[in-house]
Amino acid sequence: MIQALDPNVEHTLILIKPDAYRRGLTGEILARFERKGYRLAALKVVVADEQTLREHYAEHASKHFFTELASYMASAPMVVAALAGEQVVAGARTLVGATQPTTADPGTIRGDFGRDWGSGCVENVIHASDSRAAAERELAIWFPELA
Repeated sequence: MIQALDPNVEHTLILIKPDAYRRGLTGEILARFERKGYRLAALKVVVADEQTLREHYAEHASKHFFTELASYMASAPMVVAALAGEQVVAGARTLVGATQPTTADPGTIRGDFGRDWGSGCVENVIHASDSRAAAERELAIWFPELA
């Protein structure tokens, strides 16, 4: 039975991207969120399709780098997770670290596992919603069954 997300609890979306999935980092990444005290409210492994990526990256869909970004995001399975907890949006962003993996602080997920692979596309291991509004929008895209 599929249950809707509890509306009384803050939720956020994380995507453990194809580069992290290929490298076997999923368990370690999820463990960091659990050790912080956040709960996995929903979890699945997917191979993203272009339509879903266009919805998720709507603000980038018309930009020159979107085709390369979509190709990278659809290149292998990835893990999609809904996390729940007090101030989980801000907390997840802190755990994730700066967008650019080469300069992300050590101790953050991107700082510890990300680097520039020279591909021209930022393969930075993970995505986390950047606001409560973005989390709500993104969760509806990736988990329509929980709406």
